Amino acid sequence: MPLGIVIRRMPGVTRWAKWHWRAVAVLPGARPADWAELRRDGETVEYHAATKALTLWATDTEAYLTNLADKVPSIYVVLRESSDRNKPLEVLLVTASPYEGQDYADNGEDIVEKVAMPDGLAAWVRRFAQEHHEDEAFVKRRRDKKRVDLTEDGKGDARIRQVSDVYRAPRRMMP
Repeated sequence: MPLGIVIRRMPGVTRWAKWHWRAVAVLPGARPADWAELRRDGETVEYHAATKALTLWATDTEAYLTNLADKVPSIYVVLRESSDRNKPLEVLLVTASPYEGQDYADNGEDIVEKVAMPDGLAAWVRRFAQEHHEDEAFVKRRRDKKRVDLTEDGKGDARIRQVSDVYRAPRRMMP
């Protein structure tokens, strides 16, 4: 489903940041756009920055259900700073998976904005997740009986005979 991304530009609150940019809404079924101005109120401007496809995967239904169980179901918008002054942010992707959003947040280069999901979109995601979700049985890992405490790490190569520890201080040879 195509989702239009609405980004708001507001005046910065410090002298180091002239503008504050934030993803504030998604527009389900939007047409392609390239930073089209939607609304202006003084210095605050909202742009339809881009339209990205929201793709749902049958293997991610657990993540979608986790998102829908949240107090406010959300779409995660992944943004990256751009060198273009007219388009300071590039919209990389939109996802309904909080796990995928967390993966992008962990890299430190991308900005991940959590935007409230409209009710119609939440119903669409819920229907998809319920149709494709399969519960996975929990399988407890069993330990094998192998003894791992019998080897001494750091004693050097087992193929080379050593009188003592290889980390010993070398002896000084006297002429």
